[in-house]
Amino acid sequence: MVQESLLWFFPDCGNVHLQGSRLAPLYRGPHCRGRHAFMPSTTEKHLHLSEIAPRIVQSEIRSMTVECDAVGGVNLAQGVCDTPLPAVVEEAAIRAIRDGYNIYTRLDGVAVLRQAIAEKLERHNHLSADPDKQILVTSGATGAMAAACMALFDPGDQVILFEPFYGYHANTLLSMRVEPVLVEMEPFTWKIDYDRVRAAITPRTRGLIVNSPGNPCGKIFTRPELEAIAELAIEHDLFVLTDEIYEYFVYDGQSHISPATILGMAERTITISGFSKTFSMTGWRVGYLTASSEWIPAIGYFHDLQYVCTPSPFQYAAAAGLRALPDSFYHGLATEYQEKRDQICDALAAAGLSPAVPAGAYYVLADATRIEGDTASLKARNLLRATGIGAVAGSAFFGQGRGENMLRFCFAKQASELDRACTALRNFGV
Repeated sequence: MVQESLLWFFPDCGNVHLQGSRLAPLYRGPHCRGRHAFMPSTTEKHLHLSEIAPRIVQSEIRSMTVECDAVGGVNLAQGVCDTPLPAVVEEAAIRAIRDGYNIYTRLDGVAVLRQAIAEKLERHNHLSADPDKQILVTSGATGAMAAACMALFDPGDQVILFEPFYGYHANTLLSMRVEPVLVEMEPFTWKIDYDRVRAAITPRTRGLIVNSPGNPCGKIFTRPELEAIAELAIEHDLFVLTDEIYEYFVYDGQSHISPATILGMAERTITISGFSKTFSMTGWRVGYLTASSEWIPAIGYFHDLQYVCTPSPFQYAAAAGLRALPDSFYHGLATEYQEKRDQICDALAAAGLSPAVPAGAYYVLADATRIEGDTASLKARNLLRATGIGAVAGSAFFGQGRGENMLRFCFAKQASELDRACTALRNFGV
């Protein structure tokens, strides 16, 4: 009988096999000190954080939420989406709890939800996915991204992000010792220079993350842009991870295109989405991904390791929403949120905070030059003190030294709260 072993990675010491209770190094890096290098001796004891821990701090988004709550302000910082969830989803969750769906589910999620997702992907995204082999239900889109990165990338690999980027994408990579490589988009137009993308690719590049519609700038990647990305991904044999959580929040007649539908992209694309935003259930943590059956098993194992499963009754609730809600519900989201976008952008302009009007999602980046403060973080706090409105420092979405004259505002709010915020902004502009 062959003894099974697990492969682990230890920085500076290479890969090791865990055999029984003994660590057996396969490679000794320059800083290894022999067989017992991984266990401190009694004379070398020193408790400390991991190497990466000091670089992973609480997001500026959550910090501003805490500060806004402390003063009873209007939280336009965090994308909590506090609008009511659809009644059919709420009722299905309660029914599932009462019917006893409160235990672990299969690793890949309950069958009824996987089948509903497959039908939704075919209908709305023009993607064909086998619900038994190509769909994984996850702990939100964040859980999907984390599990995919763990399964596909190794420490020292590089993954390209477009700037401004979503902080959780960058920090997920950093937490796994994968290097985010930033490619700056043109400020306020968010155009991409593909010569910059090509120049950013190195022998260590393994993937590229696309967020469309995007957080924080609302960019929607067009078909020509996605075709240009596909050309580079195929040429350099890269994975493309796509965060499409805001897929229904598209404005001015634009359309969302799933990158996996581009010719040659199906086998290398991990398509990630979920129900947090669409069904206003951010705290329920129900997301999913679809990918080639070649990648799903490994991604599923890592998701199981980190999260075990998505909350069982909420899976049934999401399935009920997918099955019951007509296409008019999704079209209504775009109409409703375009009106909210126009309302917040008008108020920001009146406040002297020129907005970059987003094409999608439900965030606005605005020019905060007129607000006192040397950094965006100070500007956000000064605005909170002056108006009672919580916003996020633009620097949270840029590389060091950039985004310091920008603030991000979320408009996924109930009408009364958004009205209150817009009135305060207009008064700030007087």
